[in-house]
Amino acid sequence: MDATQTEHVGFFLIPDFSMISFAAVVDPLRMANRISGKPLYQWHFYGLHNQAVPCSNGVSVQPTREMSDTAAIDRMIVVAGIRAHLMDEQPLYKWLRTLAKRGVGLGSTSTGSLLLARAGLLNERTSTIHWENRQSMQEEFPELRVTGELYEIDRNVITCSGGLAGLDMILHLISLKHGEALANDVAEQCIHPNIRPAHDKQRMKLQLRYNANHPRLMQALELMRENIEEVLTCQEISDYAGISNRQLERLFHQHLGMSPAQYYMSLRLERACHLLQQTSMSILQIGTACGFISTSYFSRCYRKRYAHTPRDERKAGAALSGCNEPSI
Repeated sequence: MDATQTEHVGFFLIPDFSMISFAAVVDPLRMANRISGKPLYQWHFYGLHNQAVPCSNGVSVQPTREMSDTAAIDRMIVVAGIRAHLMDEQPLYKWLRTLAKRGVGLGSTSTGSLLLARAGLLNERTSTIHWENRQSMQEEFPELRVTGELYEIDRNVITCSGGLAGLDMILHLISLKHGEALANDVAEQCIHPNIRPAHDKQRMKLQLRYNANHPRLMQALELMRENIEEVLTCQEISDYAGISNRQLERLFHQHLGMSPAQYYMSLRLERACHLLQQTSMSILQIGTACGFISTSYFSRCYRKRYAHTPRDERKAGAALSGCNEPSI
């Protein structure tokens, strides 16, 4: 497409979409137009029923075009949020496939990747999704390559992990088409002094999250994060970190205010909470995937942490638990 031509970008809004993800991919286009003094981009909003679509903070956005009006669209980005996994709209998937066949570029932000996958549009492509949803997407689509990158660009399909990562992705696209100088100007307008590359990690570094920089502790924390299903013993963790069990206990209490076993259990229960909310896996399967030897033990531990059972969590969806990683 000629860089002098106006690029028409559609945003398909899924109920309970994330407002921060939405603004991060729309507003940079407006700023690019204002700074350049040219109509580089036009954007249009779509929804399933041409009715106002609510986002997760209660604000609603009215679609500006009907789904039948896509003749001028160059790229369609699916904007989703915490309830995308509950959506199973075959008409939407068919519509997206029709756009793809026509040569329209596709994209997603946050959990919109899951809907592209269900439409069969991520086959043989590399994609990303919000870190909280990565395992559940891999459980549903084990054949897909889903990374932990901020964003992925694979031919004419772009996927973004959500949040402010959408800003980095759009700035990269602006840079590719209209030059680095314009992308930098837009970034400065957004008070975004460092445009992050795609390969940056989604999650905060453990050193910053826990305000601790002890290398042995960091090794132990990473090892626990990476071994949820096959649970390691404290001896195995301390051996890997090159310290004794007593030293490991002391480091955890000093920097995190809890024992290694307590922290590890919290990580496993957080993972279980996400899987209960985001997948149709059975409670037995989820317990096994999070290293629990029986459903009764899983339920007891879950109730102790969240004050309700896994079955209650499954019934209520995202309404009960925040699933937060252990805090200090």
